[in-house]
Amino acid sequence: MSGEAKQAGAFVKQKIIWLTKSNNESMVRATLAKLRRGIGKPPGSQPDLWNITLNGLPETLMSKSGEATRGEWAVHTALTLYALHQQGKNLKEHCMNQEGISLGAAVRKLVNSNRDNEEAVRRRFLSAVVSDSFEKFCWLLRGVIQLLKTKNIPLDYPMLTEDLYWFQFPDWQDSVRLKWGQDFYRTTKSEEN
Repeated sequence: MSGEAKQAGAFVKQKIIWLTKSNNESMVRATLAKLRRGIGKPPGSQPDLWNITLNGLPETLMSKSGEATRGEWAVHTALTLYALHQQGKNLKEHCMNQEGISLGAAVRKLVNSNRDNEEAVRRRFLSAVVSDSFEKFCWLLRGVIQLLKTKNIPLDYPMLTEDLYWFQFPDWQDSVRLKWGQDFYRTTKSEEN
């Protein structure tokens, strides 16, 4: 299973790199717009997204039953939320994917950038992470991503993909929550000064 989570994260990384390196700006904008229309919808339900969410997806992540796998859900959710986060920003100059910034760390940066709304941001984050279903979590995560977008705070989407994969297992949800909580409350050197 950990191999599948890593494969899903690597797939998302590959797709973001492909978008970033493309010189066809109109294709990139159109692809991101299509991805945004897929937010909240099941993987595979939007045929115009198949090229980006399924093309090249490792066989081990693909459904054999016609019901989306955890890997397909993680990839689809991460890519559609990335497209929302990237909306209105130049992909080459302000890529909203940045390696090493977990969801918890990104929300901490959001709180630090907006002390007036610290409690509101914290409440929104907490209500998302304690969701009792993956679907509800993804719906509430969308609001968190929109807040990150307004402050230009990037996130590691391959890492988020892996987290989304594990969050779908009830026995692993608390481990993912712990990681996000640790990253949220971890003090960095710049915050100590």
